[in-house]
Amino acid sequence: MKCINKTINKSLLFLLMGSILLLSGCGKKELFIPYETHSSISAYRIYSERAQGSIQPFATNLAVVDGDKTEGEVDMSGAAAAGLFDVNNKNTLYAKSVHAPLEPASLTKVLTALIALKEGNKEDILTASENVLIQESGATLCGFMPGDQITLEQALHGLLMKSGNDAAVMIAEYNAGSVEAFAEKMNKEALRLGATNSHFINPHGLSDANHYTTVYDMYLIFLEAIQKNEFNEIIQRTEYKSVYKNQKGEDKEMSFKTTNLYLQGEASPPGNITVMGGKTGTTRAAGSCLVLLSKNAGGNPFISVILKAENGETLYAEMTDLLEEIPN
Repeated sequence: MKCINKTINKSLLFLLMGSILLLSGCGKKELFIPYETHSSISAYRIYSERAQGSIQPFATNLAVVDGDKTEGEVDMSGAAAAGLFDVNNKNTLYAKSVHAPLEPASLTKVLTALIALKEGNKEDILTASENVLIQESGATLCGFMPGDQITLEQALHGLLMKSGNDAAVMIAEYNAGSVEAFAEKMNKEALRLGATNSHFINPHGLSDANHYTTVYDMYLIFLEAIQKNEFNEIIQRTEYKSVYKNQKGEDKEMSFKTTNLYLQGEASPPGNITVMGGKTGTTRAAGSCLVLLSKNAGGNPFISVILKAENGETLYAEMTDLLEEIPN
C-alpha cells in the first residue's frame, strides 16, 4: 500500500480547518491546510477519492450549504437572509443568502453569553462601571448604574431576555477587562467554531460597519450555545425576577420578560412546531433579526435564522412561514 502524498488532490474541497487528520495505511498523519478567514462561503465538505485513506471533515456534525436552497413556498421577500437547519440530521432545509455578511444586532449576545458561560461561574459578582451608561438612541438597557453589583447569572438573564446592552458591557468587562479585549475573544471563538465570515466589535450588537455575521455563522454559534444547559434554560423563560445590590448597597429588584413574541404568545408557530426559545435583535441598520430553537412533533430540534427583515411584523410572519418547512 502506498502512503498518501502530502499534497491534497484538487478534487478535495477543504473545510474551515487549520489542520486535519489524514488516516491511511501509513497511520495517522496531521496535515496543515490553511484557510481564508473571509472566503465567499463559510463551510466546505471534504471528500477523498483515494481508497487508501479518508479524511475526517470539520463539518461532520454540521449542516453544510454552499448556496441558496429556496425550493418550496417560503415567502422570504421581506428579509435579506434566512436559513433553516435540521440539528439531528445535519441538513439544510432552507437557505437564502446564508453566507452574506450582515449586521446581527442583539443576536450578537448569543456569542457573548456562550463565552461567559464557558469561562465564568454564575455566582461571580459583576460591578457596573461608567460604561453601562450607554447613550445611543434606541439602545435597550436593564437600567444598571455605575457601582451596582449583580451576579453573572443575573447579568445573563438581562442579556438574553431583556437584551440589555448594559448587561453585555458588564459581562465583557468582567470577563476580559474591557469591551475591546472581549471582542478579541469573540472573534477567536467565532473562528474556532468555523464562523469565518463574522467579525465582532462589541458584546451587544449596537451598529458598527465592522460588526457583522452571516445566517450560517449564527447557526454555528447558536448550535454551540444550546449545548449549555444554562443557556437553554434562560432562552426558554418568559419572565425572571431577582434582587441585586445597587451602588449604595441597597437591595433592588430586577424583573425581565422575554422579547420573543412566540414565547409571549403574541406570535403563533405552525401547529406541529414548538418554539423552545431564541434571541431577538433590532437596530435601524440591522433591521429585525431572530434566531430560534424549535422542535417538531417528534421532539427533533431545528435552528432557524432570519437577518435583516423589514420590520417586526414581517420578521415573525416570514419566520412562521419558514417553520412550516419543518417535517413532522
